[in-house]
Amino acid sequence: MAAPYVFWTCLFLVTYTYLLYPCVLFVIYAVAQARADLRFLTTRRERRRRPLAEAELPPVTLIVPAYNEEAHLKDKIANVRELDYPRDRLQIVFVSDGSTDRTNEILEAGDDPGFERLLLPRRSGKAIALNRAVEVARHGILVLSDASTLFAPDAMRQLVRHFADARVGVVCGALRFRGGDEFKQTEGVYWRYETSLRLMEARLGATLTASGAIYALRRECYRPLTPDDVIDDFVVPMRARTLGFRVVFDPEAEAVEFAGESVKDEFTRRVRIAVGSFRALRELSRVPLTPVACLSFFSHKFLRWVLPFLLIGLFVSNLWLLDGLIYRAVLAAQCAFYFWAGVGFLVRERGRRVPLALLCYFLVAINVAFLVGFVRFLSGRTDTAWQRAS
Repeated sequence: MAAPYVFWTCLFLVTYTYLLYPCVLFVIYAVAQARADLRFLTTRRERRRRPLAEAELPPVTLIVPAYNEEAHLKDKIANVRELDYPRDRLQIVFVSDGSTDRTNEILEAGDDPGFERLLLPRRSGKAIALNRAVEVARHGILVLSDASTLFAPDAMRQLVRHFADARVGVVCGALRFRGGDEFKQTEGVYWRYETSLRLMEARLGATLTASGAIYALRRECYRPLTPDDVIDDFVVPMRARTLGFRVVFDPEAEAVEFAGESVKDEFTRRVRIAVGSFRALRELSRVPLTPVACLSFFSHKFLRWVLPFLLIGLFVSNLWLLDGLIYRAVLAAQCAFYFWAGVGFLVRERGRRVPLALLCYFLVAINVAFLVGFVRFLSGRTDTAWQRAS
């Protein structure tokens, strides 16, 4: 009978994805950190990447794609003007991807001669907008950001200092979110968990993905994206690895992003990410990776993508296995989790604080989003043009 094999396989992989992998990663991280500390004590070589002097700062092209960003665009323009980076070494390119609100009007009204504007006549998707912007980029270092993202004043300096090492191809910045009460109880909790994993992976040289809102790369690492390349912040760093470059994460290069107003907004974004993930899986699985990076890709990416199927397999197989105490206990735990997620769904807009209910609802929602994304991937739907989550 296959049910026990399906049950134990799914139970192990679900537990491993959320609980065991962070523990394994922490042990590897602790050993690596201890070795680095010992090496520092014996050699006294500075481990931190030093800031670049003013004369050492390289010319940079900042690219900001936008689609219907009238709510945030003025703040973004003001934020760019306040960046602590020499303006004579900074090219700024805003590209509007066929926006239908006041985005183009706001961009055209700007009187700063240092701003370049590309107003695309029709909506083609973020990938095509980035391609057009890269075509007009004049410098060898590209910094990519979103129109709703606000950089810390020194974020650009923190990012570009890593390119003093010729082996570095992509530098990923750290993103912090601002959101309401629902966000704080759902994605806010999840993002703190994600950030801790990314930080440990970065210390082990296993950074795989960037936050699309803040990352930098060498121009030679950029390959023109296709409309199917929905997750550019994953595809671009992985392609840089294929070219032999390192991908690093700098938690000191900070930016702030405004989160979606609700789990519903995040659901829409996750569906789009799921479609892009499954489309890119074949290419990404062929990228040469170190053993730790392979572990990260399998545990932190691939298993997350297939987790909805593992959850379904666990629940269905458990229904056939009720003759043992452990089986009944696991089924009871699953039912309690889904019930609590349902409670979270019911109280999401009523301002009530039910412990962990909104978080359970969020976890179920993002896994359902990946199921929807997988169905759209199989159906060959091409409506992957980006849109705001909020």
